[in-house]
Amino acid sequence: MIYSFIFAFIVGGLICVIGQLLMDVGKLTPAHTLSLLVVAGSILGGLGLYEYLIDFAGAGATVPITSFGNSLTGGAIAEAEKHGWIGVLTGMFEVTSSGISAAIVFGFIGALLFKPKGTID
Repeated sequence: MIYSFIFAFIVGGLICVIGQLLMDVGKLTPAHTLSLLVVAGSILGGLGLYEYLIDFAGAGATVPITSFGNSLTGGAIAEAEKHGWIGVLTGMFEVTSSGISAAIVFGFIGALLFKPKGTID
């Protein structure tokens, strides 16, 4: 039982370390780093490897942004099997639409409640 927490911490931490190294050592912007991690999750998901990572690390693999890429790919593949090429487009959005909607709504609420840094008065 305790090992599942340790593995989740290690894997989630390693994903974060990779992202931080891309920004610090690779001098990539946060947007480039985010895109690379999503693409990496998509590739691993498309190859069927990300499921093994989820089985091993649990939340350590499902919480970071790489899991979003895995979800996009998984939804596209599942719907493509049912509906063909049109399923590739609809599957991505069907699986991830609730998370995207929540991010928009909570981001808007956060913008209403808090004053962003660096604004011109």
